[in-house]
Amino acid sequence: MAKKILIVDDESSIRDSLAGILADEGFDSLGVESAEKAFSVLEHDYIDLVLLDIWMPGMDGMEALPRIKELYPHLPVIMISGHGNIETAVQATKMGAYDFIEKPPSYDKIILAITNAIHLSRLEKENIILREKEIVKPRLTGTSPAIISLKEQIKRVAPTDAWVLINGEHGTGKEVVAQTIHRLSSMADKPMIEVNCAAIPEELIESELFGHEKGSFTGADSSKRGKFDLANGGILFLDEIGDMSLKTQAKILRILQEQKFERVGGSKTIFVNVRVLAATNKDLEHEIGEGNFRADLFWRLNVVPITVPPLRERIEDLPLLVEDIMTVLYRKGFSRKKFTAEALKLMARHSWPGNVREVRNFLERLAIMVGDPEITAENIKEFLPLVRGNTGADSSGEADLSAHQAEIAAMTFKEAKKYFEREFIRSQLNENKGNVSRTAEKIGVERSHLHKKIKALGLEV
Repeated sequence: MAKKILIVDDESSIRDSLAGILADEGFDSLGVESAEKAFSVLEHDYIDLVLLDIWMPGMDGMEALPRIKELYPHLPVIMISGHGNIETAVQATKMGAYDFIEKPPSYDKIILAITNAIHLSRLEKENIILREKEIVKPRLTGTSPAIISLKEQIKRVAPTDAWVLINGEHGTGKEVVAQTIHRLSSMADKPMIEVNCAAIPEELIESELFGHEKGSFTGADSSKRGKFDLANGGILFLDEIGDMSLKTQAKILRILQEQKFERVGGSKTIFVNVRVLAATNKDLEHEIGEGNFRADLFWRLNVVPITVPPLRERIEDLPLLVEDIMTVLYRKGFSRKKFTAEALKLMARHSWPGNVREVRNFLERLAIMVGDPEITAENIKEFLPLVRGNTGADSSGEADLSAHQAEIAAMTFKEAKKYFEREFIRSQLNENKGNVSRTAEKIGVERSHLHKKIKALGLEV
């Protein structure tokens, strides 16, 4: 695809001349006569480089340059001017300009500057992606039939443009599946923009997803690009999609269908082209039946469904998983540990309700608390209460309690808070035989508020 150059100059003759030079070299170009119009173009189109005149009516190039670099830090800008001097050139370079070229621009010089700037920008982006991959190298560990089947599904869908809905329990590795799809896709050279729908407050999710204009609400001291905007031309990963409100779901659906939106407080329509990966730990078809999730949004996202198996269904992968996680911990500065065969066998008897996340937390606990270089069965019994003193499958009340504790330990704070609210309200409703008014009075909340909570938590009365 040809690189697109934005020419910002109030002289039409210069714009036409530059457009002709660029066309001869295989570049696409777009010309505007003011900095104000340039920002409008940058909001709507993907631009690879800006040629920016310094002296223009209204906002001049030296005013526009820092704003461009603030909004689009990796977008190369080359300044052009017929009245330049060394002082201006140095100042522009300090403000982030790649180069400074005097008018009338030399054919060879302008093409060389543009080519080098685009090449440097590409290298910078590749370095960012490589650094991200060096910090986090997600991979699906295991050789079980379940994990081999999962890898095969990913291998088939990743090179396509198909949208994917990733299902799975808490802690199974849904994010790793999304990262693997991204890595194997044609968009691997662009960052994957991630949104945790459960972690963003309801009143801020629109701003987070769509961006906002300066002054659109209290605290909006500057304009901000949203996640959809940042993901343009690449992949947007919507994690915990089932936790969005129906109101937000409706807005998301419109954007997914039309691939266009307006920022909060703005009126300009922004067009995007994104591939969407979504993930959830909920049964969305059940949520549709309960009125908590839109059926049309589900069918829009559910182009290719992938289910990540829980660890208990691929427990034979546990030794490899332990080895991988301990290697990561060693690289972070923890001392190297070796597990005895008996320790691994004992761990395999645990149901791991928190899945891979629970294993990771448990292994970090062992790495910190066990001073010896070898992890034994006694260490497992000490730090994993579920298997303490057991010789077979657990069915006791103590085991059930331990499994329950392990499940809670694997949750995030927000998940644990929601879980407690659900269990607390359920127990109080049961105690009051489902009477909402009596329950509200007992726990000290308004009846209408309790009704909303019951609906939001998916409780039946």
